Amino acid sequence: MKVKVIPVLEDNYMYLVIEEITREAVAVDVAVPKRLLEIVGREGVSLTAVLTTHHHWDHARGNPELARLRPGLAVLGADERIFSLTRRLAHGEELRFGAIHVRCLLTPGHTSGHMSYFLWEDDCPDPPALFSGDALSVAGCGSCLEGSAQQMYQSLAELDTLPPETKVFCGHEHTLSNLEFAQKVEPCNDHVRAKLSWAKKRDEDDVPTVPSTLGEERLYNPFLRVAEEPVRKFTGKAVPADVLEALYKERARFEQAGEPRQPQARALLALQWGLLSAAPQE
Repeated sequence: MKVKVIPVLEDNYMYLVIEEITREAVAVDVAVPKRLLEIVGREGVSLTAVLTTHHHWDHARGNPELARLRPGLAVLGADERIFSLTRRLAHGEELRFGAIHVRCLLTPGHTSGHMSYFLWEDDCPDPPALFSGDALSVAGCGSCLEGSAQQMYQSLAELDTLPPETKVFCGHEHTLSNLEFAQKVEPCNDHVRAKLSWAKKRDEDDVPTVPSTLGEERLYNPFLRVAEEPVRKFTGKAVPADVLEALYKERARFEQAGEPRQPQARALLALQWGLLSAAPQE
C-alpha cells in the first residue's frame, strides 16, 4: 500500500492510496480532480473509488467533476450532503480494494456525518493508515461544528483504540499552529518542544508534516491527552469531555490572539498549476 500525499488549495490534503499488486487506487477527499488525475495517470493506476470524510466544500468539491470524467466511479461517505455520493457508508462497515482492507469509523463532532477510514493489508510489514479528515490532525483536531464535546471526545476515543504504529493522514496542514497551542497547554512537555522544532523546519522547507503516527499523537496532542494531569490543570477541568470543551475554548482564544494564518507557498504553486482559479478581472 502506497500513499501519495497531495497538497491542494491553501492548506488541504487529498490522498491517493495505491494497492501495489493490482495497481488499483482509491482517492481520499478529492478537492482538485485535475491534479488527482494527473497523478493517477503518472502512476499508471486504475482509480475505482473515492472515500470522502465529510461534506465540506474543501474536502468534497471535486467529486462532481471527477464523477463526470470517470463514469461509474464509486463515491463513498457517511453523509448525504456529500457531492455526488453513490453509496452511504455505515459505522463499522468494511470495504476491500485489492489487498487493502478499509474499516469505516463514524467520528461525528466536526460534522454529524464525519467518517474516518482505517486501512491495512494482511500479512504486510507496512503499518496501517488512518485517514482522519478533520476529526484528528497532527497535534490537534477539527472544530466541533455539528456536535457536542462529548460526541467529539467519543470520536477521538474511538480513534485512540487503533494501533500506535498507525500512520495518521489528516485533512489540513495546521501542524505548526497546533503545536504552538500544545506548547501553551503543556510548556514542559519535551515531546511537544521537539515536534514543534521539527515542524518549524518542515514549514521553512515547505514540506508536508503528514503523516504522524497515533503513538506520537498520544505524546503531544492535547486533544488526545485529556486524561493527563498537565492538560487537566491547564483547563481546570477533570471530566474528559469537559477538558476537551475547555481546550476548544482556549484554542479559539489562542487563534484570535495570534497572527492571521498566511497562505502556504504551495497555494501559489496551485495557482501556477491551474488548480485554483485566479480572481476575475474587473
